Amino acid sequence: MMLWASGSMHSPHHAPDSHINKYKGKFDMGWDKARGMILARQKKLGIIPAGTKLTKRIDQIPAWNSFSAKEKSLYARQMEVFAAQMEWVDLQIGRVVKELERIGELDNTLIFVTADNGASGEGGLAGTFNETYVLNGLQTPLEANLKHQGDWGRENTYPHYHAGWAMAGNTPFRYFKQSEHRGGQQDHLVVHWPKGIKAKGEIRNQYHHIADIAPTIMEAAGISVPESYNGVKQQPMEGTSMLYAFDNPKAPNRKERQYYEMFGNRAIWVDGWKAVTLHAKRMPWDVNVVLPFEQDEWELYHVAEDFSESTNLAKKHPEKLKELIEIFDEEAWKYNVYPLYDDMIKRLGAQQDRLFGDQKEFIYFAPGAVRIAEKSSAPVKNRAHTIETRIDFTDNEEGVIVACGGMTGGYTMFIKDNRLYYDYNFLDGVHYILKSPPLPKGKIDLKFNFIRTKPFGGEGALYVNGEKVDEIDMPQMHIATYSLAETFDVGRDTGTQVSGLYNGVFKFNGKLDRIIFTISDENTVPPRKLPAMYH
Repeated sequence: MMLWASGSMHSPHHAPDSHINKYKGKFDMGWDKARGMILARQKKLGIIPAGTKLTKRIDQIPAWNSFSAKEKSLYARQMEVFAAQMEWVDLQIGRVVKELERIGELDNTLIFVTADNGASGEGGLAGTFNETYVLNGLQTPLEANLKHQGDWGRENTYPHYHAGWAMAGNTPFRYFKQSEHRGGQQDHLVVHWPKGIKAKGEIRNQYHHIADIAPTIMEAAGISVPESYNGVKQQPMEGTSMLYAFDNPKAPNRKERQYYEMFGNRAIWVDGWKAVTLHAKRMPWDVNVVLPFEQDEWELYHVAEDFSESTNLAKKHPEKLKELIEIFDEEAWKYNVYPLYDDMIKRLGAQQDRLFGDQKEFIYFAPGAVRIAEKSSAPVKNRAHTIETRIDFTDNEEGVIVACGGMTGGYTMFIKDNRLYYDYNFLDGVHYILKSPPLPKGKIDLKFNFIRTKPFGGEGALYVNGEKVDEIDMPQMHIATYSLAETFDVGRDTGTQVSGLYNGVFKFNGKLDRIIFTISDENTVPPRKLPAMYH
């Protein structure tokens, strides 16, 4: 068995220039016309019912014709890159299929191709050349995106498209990934198994969920889940095998109910009916919204007859809605959905709190502390903290002492040209850089100190042998994450570089013993005795 998760079409959207160039001009019609074109093709292919209604464009998404020529050019480029990446990943799927054919295993290999959710609106109402904006509750300024338009999709961007294209990608549905309307969770599933499925090129409409794939594989392979494995009692397999429908297009649906929940958005499907609520009417790009769940408004759709969820029947069938909400509660308690929690910013940063609790000191020894996940590094974001080390400086040492993040954001402390630097990479070319005078020879203590003076910012200072040598105002800080793909490193900067003042990993060429982080929930790190390494 092999599970291949390509990362596509999640951001960042990257593709070779050769593929991006192929799509130039292909999306100049904009998302409104694209939706109509997509709907017509879906009906022609028979993958949606012929009578399916196209849902209305939601109010939050502007009409394509409301944009200036400059904006249209930017947004068209965003979709060109997305399409190029889609084709690129499709070619890689083709390589897997071709290899299976070469080794004579294609006909007897059960292949599933699907996605994990609807198209993502997390790029917001301008798209973004750097998704770190969104992850910290910010929208990317239009001018910043325009500045990066020419490089959109190349390695020096971390881009996501405008939510209008996600809307088009979710045709004929409304909304996007994160919602539990069909625009957020309806995906096509392609199944290929010539030796096990007689039917070819046919469509199945039985209702199933991603949790049903594992039971399908188990049944196809003739395997049952053991009650215990190596002495450990096993959970029962959740989900319903769909093997029964492979050669029987009219087989009655065996799935009875399916719950959904993501970030407080909830839904329940039961026998062709679906109740759904968009929590706080929050869009995927509005990560700072926190509201009571009791205020949410539930909708009701008869999806067996209304494929696109175009007609809300909540007022017409209140008893049916009440019945489904009660079933959702049953499923939510059964599958540990409760308690609900909707503070997105805290969720994005909460992993470090769960890992470290009230720990205030973090010591990393060198060599060895390399490519540690950002979320597993010292939780310094928007907290008072110090970074300290001692080295025996001979006038030849240079390189990164410690770094976290990359081109999308982060911090790095390094020595170059006999000077100590600290570079905090915020967003879009904003760097807070501190630099010392030439360092003295011998054993020297090096320290960066951040004092919190405002809700999301403060002041940074650099110290050599206890003497302040530079300081800078740092009015803006990341509050949730520097990146989704970069790491924490001692003695080098792997991945992309936090600072433009050096190239490559810039490995420290001297001897590092340890790096000590001290954090505080107060505005400053309290005075303390020097760590043992200094004695």
